[in-house]
Amino acid sequence: MLRTSIMAAALAAAIMSQAPACAAPIGTWRAYMAYSDVQQICEAGRFLFVRASNSLYQYNTGDGEITTYDKVSGLSGTYITHIAWNAAAQRLIAVYDNSNIDLVETDGDVANIPDLYLKAMTEDKTVNCITMSGRHAYLGTNFGVVKVDMAAAEVSETYILGIAVTAAGIDGGNIYVRSPQGQVLAASLSANLIDRGSWAATTSYPQGIFNVDNSETEDNRELVASLQPGGPTYNYFGYLRFKGGKLYCANGVSASEDKAALQVLDGDRWTLYENDIEEQTGNRFVNLYCCDVDPSDPGHVFAGGQTGLYEYRNGKFVKAYNYDNSPLLSALTAGSVRKDYVLVTSVEFADDGTLWLANSATASTSIFELRTDGTWVSHHDDRLLVEYDGKHYSMEAMEDLTFDSRGLMWLGNNYWHEPGVVRYDVGAGQLDVCKEFQNQDGVSLTMTFFNSLCEDRQGNIWFGTNVGPVYIAADQAASGGGSFTLVQPKIPRNDGSNLADYLLNNIECPAMAIDGADRKWFGTSGNGVYLISSDNMTQLHHFTSENSPLLSDNIRAIAINDATGEVFFGTDRGLCSFMADATAPAAEMDADNVYAYPNPVEPGYTGLITVNGLSFDADVKVTTATGYLVAQGRSNGGTFTWDGRDRHGQRVASGVYNIVTAKADGSKGTVCKVAIISGRQ
Repeated sequence: MLRTSIMAAALAAAIMSQAPACAAPIGTWRAYMAYSDVQQICEAGRFLFVRASNSLYQYNTGDGEITTYDKVSGLSGTYITHIAWNAAAQRLIAVYDNSNIDLVETDGDVANIPDLYLKAMTEDKTVNCITMSGRHAYLGTNFGVVKVDMAAAEVSETYILGIAVTAAGIDGGNIYVRSPQGQVLAASLSANLIDRGSWAATTSYPQGIFNVDNSETEDNRELVASLQPGGPTYNYFGYLRFKGGKLYCANGVSASEDKAALQVLDGDRWTLYENDIEEQTGNRFVNLYCCDVDPSDPGHVFAGGQTGLYEYRNGKFVKAYNYDNSPLLSALTAGSVRKDYVLVTSVEFADDGTLWLANSATASTSIFELRTDGTWVSHHDDRLLVEYDGKHYSMEAMEDLTFDSRGLMWLGNNYWHEPGVVRYDVGAGQLDVCKEFQNQDGVSLTMTFFNSLCEDRQGNIWFGTNVGPVYIAADQAASGGGSFTLVQPKIPRNDGSNLADYLLNNIECPAMAIDGADRKWFGTSGNGVYLISSDNMTQLHHFTSENSPLLSDNIRAIAINDATGEVFFGTDRGLCSFMADATAPAAEMDADNVYAYPNPVEPGYTGLITVNGLSFDADVKVTTATGYLVAQGRSNGGTFTWDGRDRHGQRVASGVYNIVTAKADGSKGTVCKVAIISGRQ
């Protein structure tokens, strides 16, 4: 037995030395929070707690270690509005914008107090301030005060005062609260504070009682300014694109006209593309909608937004294109000719390096081609015009300009006024525009948006819409004709009624992506994320902010790293990801690209063992060194997972196991090995 264990360990070491660097285990979540804007600093002994960009991190002044906190690591929410340290309880209180409360200890333990968040009441529960007294925290809210016992981790009492409390202080056994209008109420801490009659208006209170002490000494402020917790600069993510091993993130459309930001994740390193460029351009730089990477030069990137087209090289701003140096025009919907409303709503590089782009809501432009020699070519067609309030202009929000596997260009008009689908055969000069829709049952569909255009392995063209996901069947997509029937997949009820329901019927799906196994990821407005099987019949996952570390139920964009299976979700609360069990399939399987991880499998590991580099729907068998069949299955795209158990559900013994693969058609694949070191021999 001992000899077997030693041999397994030796073989494991040999396999590990040859294995490539691998992704996180299947099922792992990550949050990518911004920490750039320091808002509060709280001293906690030798630690500093820092609220930055409404996120939280901790700095150990003794050894310089930085610990970041997020929903994946145990926090209950994603947008922290207030923090305060309680020395008596040795805990930090963190309050979220939805009035949820977390208590955080310096060792990373987190206790949640959801009472205020869950309490059903008509009053506004927003927390405006925090003051400490002994082991208690007093939270000033828009209806009064909430007393929290920091040691017991519970709400002790609630005082409904009929005023908004924006400042509070405690002195000499009395509590004082102040409203935004300057009204001050006072009460003795020994009184029954739940009784509104115990509180009295006063104009006499200790000087400075309402000064906030957040321990932000100048030394602390300078120290924190020098810290680099990592992460993106901003927490807004409205557009995601994974290309060339990097995740490109733009802030997208926002009513608040956020400062434009193109942030790029390369491995674990974030880069913010130059965005302090107003002095160079003489114009605002807000709401960046989209981007693409030059296929001949990965450092060459174009981005489109509310204020024109922008060119970058290696993260540095090169040039802005507007109506004074290009054929781009200002949006008629802006009411006047304005540089800050030259809407470039989609960009896409063709394989030959030509940049295609959409210029929306203008009098006479729509689709452009920017050639490698700098020549602009207009592909405008009057069928791309819409009419509104007596004016004619191009579609207001032409998005997701994409070339499919047939070389056809597609885009959708993602706007409620006159949504539509455009198909353009560039070579033949055939343009099809469809603005009225019905499904396969002849039911007319009232659309308010089309976006997140994707092509599946069958050549179907998918869209996320306000009525749920729909697609144009491959044969109709190939032939065109100007009128498209939208297919809404039907899910049988299996209740004997022979009835079926449309997939995610009437659930708004503003985000979508298709993974290497041809499964569909649908991001919704207010209902989280769904993963649907490749045949569109089975719901595999439904992640929400309540049942998972998903940052928000409002999903604005989805992108997938096909090499690892990591699925990124851009939300209105930041960026997070889930390590899924599907990667892009390989055309061929050989010893150089098929590998298993973790490898070796250490004692105590209970997660999935993942095999990557497989062809689509590959046949996979796990055998012992002597050829005994332990497990078998099919790949998800290029990935197969095994739970480390045999066909009887028992954990396998220590040893080296063969992963034997074959293509879906039965032709031979390859063999890789995985070493398992377990308690069994």
